[in-house]
Amino acid sequence: MDGSRHGTQAFHDALRRNKSIICALSASYISTFAGYPLDSLKSRLQLVKTHMSVPRLATIVFREEGIVGFYRGLWIPLVTISFVRAASFTIYTETKEYCRVHDYLNRDRVLDAAIVGGIGGAMSGSLISFGSAPFELVKVRRQLEYSIAASKGVHIVKPPGTAAAVKEIFKTNGISGLYSGFRLHFGEHPKLLASVDLNLVSSRYSGNSIILLGSKSLLYDGARHILGRNRLGEQGETPSWLPIPSSLVPFVCGSLSGVTSWALIYPLDVVKTKVQQRALAGERYRGVWETLRRLVRGPDPNHPKTIIAGCARIYRGLGISALRSITTHGLLWTLYDLTADWIDNLPDR
Repeated sequence: MDGSRHGTQAFHDALRRNKSIICALSASYISTFAGYPLDSLKSRLQLVKTHMSVPRLATIVFREEGIVGFYRGLWIPLVTISFVRAASFTIYTETKEYCRVHDYLNRDRVLDAAIVGGIGGAMSGSLISFGSAPFELVKVRRQLEYSIAASKGVHIVKPPGTAAAVKEIFKTNGISGLYSGFRLHFGEHPKLLASVDLNLVSSRYSGNSIILLGSKSLLYDGARHILGRNRLGEQGETPSWLPIPSSLVPFVCGSLSGVTSWALIYPLDVVKTKVQQRALAGERYRGVWETLRRLVRGPDPNHPKTIIAGCARIYRGLGISALRSITTHGLLWTLYDLTADWIDNLPDR
């Protein structure tokens, strides 16, 4: 009996020591699986030349590729999560703890909470830029297999597997191609985007990842403070103007931060997807500004589209991306908090 009790206690202690990693992994796996079909539809919707509703696109994907079409490349972000998310959440939480212990930006104000969260998110984004670029490139390649084949004038019955996609990318650019663009400064987005061809994705996980994760964390921690969480991380009562259960606070704040952050950088993500698709299809490379101009004004300079139509084009797919952000980020922070609370409430010795 004593041995069993000792083993249980050792297990509980191990959970406490690795709380941030366990919370990040458990929450990330579930939220990624739930939101991946929406991410796949978002990538496809960005490339269609005419307006198409999400239900119609989903019907086409299901008819041509089956249910597996929505999850093609899923294992890639799941593998990425196993080391990137765990490390990034650890950096995020440790940065906040460091600021709290050393009394940096530790006043009970929403601005301080938001800045500390933004710093933690930006630092974790720096890590993701090195760990996720190769996986993200292959994931996008797998999602766009059919559109890439169509661009080449090839009809495929069964798309190549992940190993074949990696082999083709390596054959074209070598191992260094998976990290092209990292020689430039993280924040130099236009120059970085214009410098890469096959791996425009690396820009998303360098400068853009810092902005994206930094803004998400800034908005999330700021919103959590407004909705009753104190500087020690304890959730109090929500304000009278939003009397929701405390268990819903992480979902509301996570969804809000995810949607807002994606709306800020969405046009750049559309450009990234378009340039990637052309590069993977072997078409002539177009720089970021040329791609953006053609998306906004159209391919014919003599008959340009209106600004309103052009803006609608570069924001095509934002609705499905917003729904994905609500699903993934809401679930991510909700499950993270639930797991953390469960570990905190494990019995002591």
